[in-house]
Amino acid sequence: MIRIRLFLPALAVALAAIALAACGNAVPGNSVAAVKDEGPITRAEFDRWFQIAAASLQPPGEEGAPAVPRPPDFAECVQARREVMPEPAEGQEPPSDDELRQTCQQEYDALRDEVLQFLITASWIEGEAQEQEVEVSAEEVNARFAEEREASFEAEEEYRAFLEQYGYSEDDLRTRVRLSLLQQKLIETVTEGTNPEQISDDDVRQYYQENEQQFATPEARDLRLVLTEEEGQAQEAKEALESGGSWTDVAEEFSIDEQTAAEGGVLTGATRQGGLEPALAEAVFSTEEGELTGPVESQFGFYVFQVQRIVPAEQQTVEDAAEQIRQLLSGQRQQEALEEFVEEYTERWTERTDCRAEFIVQTCSNAPEEPEGGDVPPGGVPNQQAPPGGAPQQVPPGGAPQQVPVPPQGGGGAPQQVPVPPQGVDPPPGG
Repeated sequence: MIRIRLFLPALAVALAAIALAACGNAVPGNSVAAVKDEGPITRAEFDRWFQIAAASLQPPGEEGAPAVPRPPDFAECVQARREVMPEPAEGQEPPSDDELRQTCQQEYDALRDEVLQFLITASWIEGEAQEQEVEVSAEEVNARFAEEREASFEAEEEYRAFLEQYGYSEDDLRTRVRLSLLQQKLIETVTEGTNPEQISDDDVRQYYQENEQQFATPEARDLRLVLTEEEGQAQEAKEALESGGSWTDVAEEFSIDEQTAAEGGVLTGATRQGGLEPALAEAVFSTEEGELTGPVESQFGFYVFQVQRIVPAEQQTVEDAAEQIRQLLSGQRQQEALEEFVEEYTERWTERTDCRAEFIVQTCSNAPEEPEGGDVPPGGVPNQQAPPGGAPQQVPPGGAPQQVPVPPQGGGGAPQQVPVPPQGVDPPPGG
């Protein structure tokens, strides 16, 4: 099931909310906020998008207009919640109107902040694109819109039903496509010069020399093994194998290791730090290929094993690793460029943004200072990917206009991490 991301959080959660003093941008009487040089965000515009957001609270397939939580008394919302509420359990009282009103208030506050942040974000993206001379043509918007519409809806009726249910116009969706394309082009501008092909040979060699072990493949061994609870049982299993018994039969009869017993005791690709318990690992990597060994005592019981194949350790050359290193360095440099830009961009546009008192979010210049240690992202809604109460089933063309910048997906990706061996007590193979 595809879920719409109607309003993404303002910037990554890792960014701290920036609180700055108001810089005097006037908010007209018919508006909820104003962004300097970009104009006001009108109350009518806010109300229309609030209605769309509130529609996502409606359960899929439920007919009728959604009960939009409207202050100050939230009467419609309270009544709607009361009508769909199940009968209370015996001995329990149904929630009071005041309790339902409080729930509606919280719902309204969350939607209000998300909608306002969405509209502020759109204004910032348009303004930043203009300042950096980034443009998106009508042809580009139309092509992306058609592509995403076709991917999201199987039939015209489905698309029209979506528009009607959630209150979108086609212009709304094209606007979102435009914002998405502008954001994409801004990211490309900010990260210019960080593509893999622009990473020099000297940088590749330096990274390889500093991280040579990342490009090493440790020695690995393929095994056949049996694990028993008692040493005598392990000795019996070994004698059966020495007498010509098959690993399949012996493992099935004696082994208590669930993973390998049903596979004839086969364990492939074992490494010294690959999950073998210490006593077994020491014995395995001290044994010649083909030698039947055991019993080896361990914290899980007694092992009998045979090394079937030894795969020697390998060290990738710098030439072999060059493309991987370029991708990795490209991802790191893109992230660094984006993080540096995010800080400057957020501060600059926050200074230009004023909000009416009852519509303040953290990206308003007149927002109160956030307490230290708070983890609420700009916009005041903790890491919320969609409006409260659920989301439409189809993704509308354009997705959700995110704040600039968001690290690009794919490409160089994130720096790779060296695998961490299991902590604590090692389980037996397959355990």
